[in-house]
Formats: sequence, structure tokens, C-alpha cells
Amino acid sequence: MTEQYLLDLQEIDATRAADVGGKAAHLGELSRIEGIGVPGGFCVTTGAYRRIVAGAPSLEEDLERLSRTDADDLEAVRTLGARIRRTVEAIAVPDDLAAAVTRALARHGEQDAYAVRSSATAEDLPTASFAGQQDTYLNVVGPTAILRHISRCWASLFTERAVTYRQRNGIDHRTVLMAVVVQRMVVPHASGILFTADPVTGNRKVATVDAGCGLGEALVSGLVNPDVYRVRDGEVVARTIAAKERAVRALPAGSTRQETVDPQQQKQPALTDAQVLELVRTGRRIEAHFGCPQDIEWCLSGDGFRIVQSRPITTLYPVPRTGDQDNHVYVSVGHQQMMTDPMKPLGFSMWQLTAMAPMHEAGGRLFVDATKALASPTSRAGLLDLAGRSDPLVRDALETVLDRGDFVPSLPDPQPADRPAGQPSDAAPTPVPTDPAVVTELIERNEASLADLERGIRDKTGPALFDFLLEAFEEHKRILRDPLSMQAIMAGMESTWWLNDKLGEWLGEKNAADSLTLSAPGNITSEMGLDLLDVADAIRPHPEVVEHLRAVEDDDFLDELPKLPGGTEARDAIEAYLDRYGVRCAGEIDITRPRWRERPATLVPAILDNVRNFEPGAAKRRFEQGLRESRQKEQDVLSRLRELPDGDRKADETKRMIDRVRTFIGYREYPKYGIIRRYFVYKQALLAEAGRLVRAGVLPDREDVFYLTFDEFREAVRTHRVDPELVRQRKDAFRSHHALTPPRVLTSDGEIFTGAYRRDDVPAGALIGLAVSAGTVEGRARVVLDMAQADLEPGDILVTPYTDPSWSPLFVGITALVTEVGGLMTHGAVIAREYGLPAVVGVDRATRLIRDGQRIRVHGSDGYVEILS
Repeated sequence: MTEQYLLDLQEIDATRAADVGGKAAHLGELSRIEGIGVPGGFCVTTGAYRRIVAGAPSLEEDLERLSRTDADDLEAVRTLGARIRRTVEAIAVPDDLAAAVTRALARHGEQDAYAVRSSATAEDLPTASFAGQQDTYLNVVGPTAILRHISRCWASLFTERAVTYRQRNGIDHRTVLMAVVVQRMVVPHASGILFTADPVTGNRKVATVDAGCGLGEALVSGLVNPDVYRVRDGEVVARTIAAKERAVRALPAGSTRQETVDPQQQKQPALTDAQVLELVRTGRRIEAHFGCPQDIEWCLSGDGFRIVQSRPITTLYPVPRTGDQDNHVYVSVGHQQMMTDPMKPLGFSMWQLTAMAPMHEAGGRLFVDATKALASPTSRAGLLDLAGRSDPLVRDALETVLDRGDFVPSLPDPQPADRPAGQPSDAAPTPVPTDPAVVTELIERNEASLADLERGIRDKTGPALFDFLLEAFEEHKRILRDPLSMQAIMAGMESTWWLNDKLGEWLGEKNAADSLTLSAPGNITSEMGLDLLDVADAIRPHPEVVEHLRAVEDDDFLDELPKLPGGTEARDAIEAYLDRYGVRCAGEIDITRPRWRERPATLVPAILDNVRNFEPGAAKRRFEQGLRESRQKEQDVLSRLRELPDGDRKADETKRMIDRVRTFIGYREYPKYGIIRRYFVYKQALLAEAGRLVRAGVLPDREDVFYLTFDEFREAVRTHRVDPELVRQRKDAFRSHHALTPPRVLTSDGEIFTGAYRRDDVPAGALIGLAVSAGTVEGRARVVLDMAQADLEPGDILVTPYTDPSWSPLFVGITALVTEVGGLMTHGAVIAREYGLPAVVGVDRATRLIRDGQRIRVHGSDGYVEILS
């Protein structure tokens, strides 16, 4: 019975993580790799920890109290953690466990020195390393001292840093267990860390070695600067040798101390180049074994390198898997779609199946492979021009990759395809549409297709549903590829660009199209914001309804409204709004996100803000005001143009472009609305199928299917089998993906490129972005990360990571917009222009650099934000 509490490292592999914790599981795996030197030792298992904790009933109460403590209440965390540590350390190690430890030490060398190291079950995970959260004790000699330090390792599960880290990563303290590794000490000449991928750039082909004299504790504690070596393709490509004035050494009787390094040795490299290359070769073998880049702790003693730990580098952004060794350049889809949050597997697989271009998933986000487009001169120029107009940071990032000269292959332009018979070589391109009836026709086509989908899917279940959906996805893509729809979208965008370029050239005006597109007709997204003002008009006269909405906590509130005076009218207004817009939500490209129809309480804060901040009839007044301003701007521009040389021609061309942009710019928002409506139909059918799996006992919860891809969901329906471990792993991975920041551009080597604004025409300290809607406004910044938590007052400036169409109801109550992500023609920019809001998008780290409540000045015409004192 006693021996179950101890396992030799040679007995451990990755499957024993629940028994031995992450660190010991990795050490056990390392010891199984042929030729990898791992100091011998054993592990006191989590079973021993559970036994110790069970001997102190008071711990349960303290753990319960700790689980309810706010992570920001540092004093409470500190006090409770200290009390739990004292309790754990005071528990005597049972005699049989102490005897087992003593016998294990006798096998390995009772009077030798050991490292006693914590190994928690929430440590060194593929998705979160938790490195350094618990304690390690070096050079411990003798059974009595080792047993004492085992108790200290158990107690270190509740250090302030470990408790806070777990709370902020959503891990219940009561579910984490502690094992302890007791491992033979290595007294090294040198030690350090090897990263098998560059931890700064993310490049998987570059390994980085940090090295110092003596024990690695000097490097970890920041006592000394390390020598740093960079290795690529079996060659040391860079080295920095630091002055090593101090080192940490092991004492013969136990413990460690700092020592001054001999002056003659201080500037000597800790490793030779040959040793560095040998270490990197070892690291590559370890990386291949674990299947991902590794953060490896190593020691160099007289008999060679010893590996004392290896854990995943969890801060690296994952690289899309392609199955080849070619170079690839990936561009973020989320930065174009205004949704940079991670998606669940069903969400990204559905988007892949319904998108026009092939997409690759990494870190829960989608990327498009732009390598082919970058390879030939013409397609490269077109892609860079389009990127520059929509998001200059993407263009700069791509140009940075291209400037290297050897990463993207250079190919000639493809030869033009043979012309169809009878078509002359100078045939005119497809004409740009100008007739407003085009928009009406496109919307009618879309509505008819949606009605066909709703009729066709109604009676489909089981495998037949998935067969039907695959056919529906082809219709979905046909709608997206509709040439007339693409022409209408481009007509609005290109007219905007033409107006900005030409009126800038002829009149010296910046972003002139911003005023000319105010209150453009047929914009479904801007109508969504104005219509919510009308909902507020229906609610405002009824104080009991308003009071009821202020107390809303769940989504059943609509059923209660008719019981109140005016409640029926209020409910009908909200229901009518949901009938038209209930398919929308934040992050709506992910089908797994709850829609407003599913979570109507999400809209309540915005409705209450409208009730408080506006007078009746505000929607109509705002639209008419925008219409007047756009007409006045048009008259002003045309009048000034006619006074110029060749002015009549310029004015006539401009008038045509103004008419075109006002005809088609509103349609720019409709295709996305159509896509999301189709998505809601798909989702309802899929959730009904998930409900059948739950009733059949295949799944415990229908939303577990969100963690399956579409094909896996289809197979689950066919076989009535789902691997619960796969679902659990996917949930863990999804949580970990939230900690990753998706890059705008990513290479197959793993390097990330965020891009930069190459400007010197802004005030010192200003935050640079992209000018997307003209005007200058000063006001209070409201940093909002969740639309449902917005609390806006008149005059506020909204600062947020991104806005998709679902955010437009908030736009009616603000005076300006600042986002971290966005481009000239993305949804937030289009709606900001239509509402006349100065806006700057693509401001890197805006929500971290601007504090909530701070006064800022937004320069929407010049593309920068000033933080005011």
C-alpha cells in the first residue's frame, strides 16, 4: 500500500500526469528518450498529497473560502494562502510514507544531494506552462531535510503567485493536486535554458540558448545576464557573451550560495559553439518527441549535458498545418471580419466550409494563405494595394516579409487564358452597375434563396441533414460569388476611394467621402442602430417597464413584460426588433456564439442607454440631419469644382461618383446580414440534432457539439459516439486560445508580423491608426470589451478591440470611435461615416494604452488619437 505513493522516474510517462503532475510526467517522458541524459530520481505522487490534505479537515473550509475570493483582493489571497500553507507544513508525514521515501533515497544514494521540485497537475500543460508558480529547493541532503522540503512543496501550491495565477486562469484550487519530484542534483559547470523556437519572433527554425555559470538559479532569479546564442540550420548565427560577475554554487553540506566569479573567467563564454550545437540537436530530438516547441532547462557537468526539465512554449502563436515543407505567408481573416476572438471548432469549420477561399485554422482563428498572390508581380501589387486601402498594417507586415527577398518565391505573371471565340483583344471590362434597381434585385435574390433554405431544411434530421447542409453550403458560396453582387460592393468601395483621392487632389480635402455618404439609403447595419432608438421610444413612456428592465438578469424578461402597464407595447417593439435583427451578435461569424434572439438580455443595456440619453423621435432626426449635411456637402463640393480649370468635367465626374456611392455603399452591409441569417438557420437545425444526441445519451450537453468540427459532428450523428476526452481537450484548448494575440500576418516558420505605421506627421505621444471617418472630437474614453457591459453617456468616445455589425446600436450614443482592428471599408468604419462619427481604427493596443475615463482627442481626418492630461 505504501509503495503506491512513490514512482521512480523510469516508471512514469505522459499518461501518469494525474498521478505525478506535469513536471514529473515530462521528466518521465524525457528519461525514455534514448540518449537524453536525465538525472535519476523518484516522484511522491498526488495520492500522497491527497492523503495529507485529508488529515486536516479545516483545509476544506479554507479552500472553499479561497475559491470564492476575488483574485484582485490580494490581502485576502495572501492571508488565506499563508494559513493554508502553515496548516499543510504542520501535518506530519505519515511513517509509512516517510519510510518509503527513505528506501527510495537508499536506492539512489541516501547521502547524495537532491533537488526537491513541485509538480502540480495544473503545471507544464500544453496550453499553459504555469512555470515558476510553485517552489523548487536545490541541493537538499539527507532524508530528514528532504521530507521537510517535500512538505514545503505541498504547501507551495498556495503561494500568493500560484493562487492568483490559477484564479486568473479559471482553475479551481480544489481540483489541483501536488506531486513532488526528488531528483539527483547535478553540480554543473554551466546551466541555462534552450528554446527550440525563438520566443521573441516565434520562428520555429531558430533555437535560442541562454547560458550562465554554475546553477541555473542565477539566471532564473535575474542575478546575472546570460550568454545568448541563436542557432539556425545547424549554425550559430548570433552570439552575445555577457560579463558573468556572480554565480550560484551548491555547497557540499547542502543548500546554495552566491559566489563572485574569477575576474579572468567573467568574460569567457559559458559554452563553446560545438557545445551549443550539440545542445540544440538534443533539443530538436526532445521537440520531435513532444510534438511542439519546447522550453528546456539544461545543465552541463563533467559527463555531458543533463536535461532537468522540458515544457511546451505556450506563448508562441500556433502555425497552420499544411503537410508540406514549403514557405507560406498567412493573413488573418479575423482582422478583416472584425472578430479576432478565438472560435470554437464547429464555428471555424463552418466558416471554412462556407467561405469563398480556402482557410487554415491556428489558435482558434482563421488565416488565408497569401503566398501564391505574393509570388507574381501583378497579383502582388493588387494584394498590397487592397491591403493598404483596407488595413495599412497588413500591407506593411506583408512588405516586411517580402523585403527579406528569399522567403516568398518569385514567379512570373501567368499567361492570359485564351480568349473566348469572337471576343476582341481590347474587349471592355464588365461595366460597373449604376442602376439602383440592381440593389433591389440582389436583395430579392437573397431573400428567395433564404426562403428556399428554410423550406428545405425543415424536415431534415440525422445524416440527411448534413447531406442537405453540404448542398446548402454550395448555394451559400454561390451567393457570395455572385458577380453582380461583387460588382455592386466594389462600386460603392471604389467610388469612395475615387472621391477621397480626386477631391484630395483637386480641392485639398481629406476623406471627403465621409460627409458625402452620411445617411446613405439601404444600410441594414446603420438601420439596426437607428431602429433600436425607436424601440427606446416605445419603452420610455412606461416607467415600470424601464424599472423592470434595469433589474433584468436572464433572458426570460420578455415573458414578464405584459404583466406591467405598457409592457405589451414594449415587448412587441423588442420582438419586432429581434425578428429583423435577432440573428446578430458580437463575433457573429462564429456560429456557436449566442444570437440576440437566443440571449435578448444582451440588448437591454443599449436600450436603457437610449431611453436615458435620447428624446423621442431621435432616429428620424439623426437620419434627416445626416441627409441634409450630405446634400449640403455635395452642393459645396460641386460648386467649388466648377470654379477650377476644366471644372465642369470634374464636377460632372464627381456627381456621377456621388450618386454611385450613395446608391451602392449601403449594400456593402447587406451580404454579411444575409450570411448571418443563413447561419442562424443552420444553427437551429444543428442544435436540434445535438438535442437528439443528448436525449440518446451520446452527449451530456447539446453545446458540446460546438467543440466538434462539422465533419466530426456528422460522424457522431452517424455512429452515435462522441469521445468525451476529445471534447474536454477542445474546451481546454479554447480557453487557452483566449490568451493568444492573433497576428495580422504569420509565416509557416512561426514568425509574426504586426506591421507599423511609417509616419512622422503626428504629435509626440499620439497613438497612430487609420483615418476612416473625418472630424475631430474630444471627450471621455469608455474602454468597452463586452457590448453587454457598455455604460455610455452622451459625449463618450468608444474605445474597443473591434466592432462588428452587432456593435452599431452603441454608435448612436457616442461621439467618436477608436478600435484596435479595422480598415477603411470594414463595418465599423462604414457605420461611423454614415453616422458622422470621427473614427480612428487599427490603433495597436488601444484598450491597454487608453484608460477608461481618460480624456482623449480623436483626429478622424488625420488618423491619430491624443491622450490628454
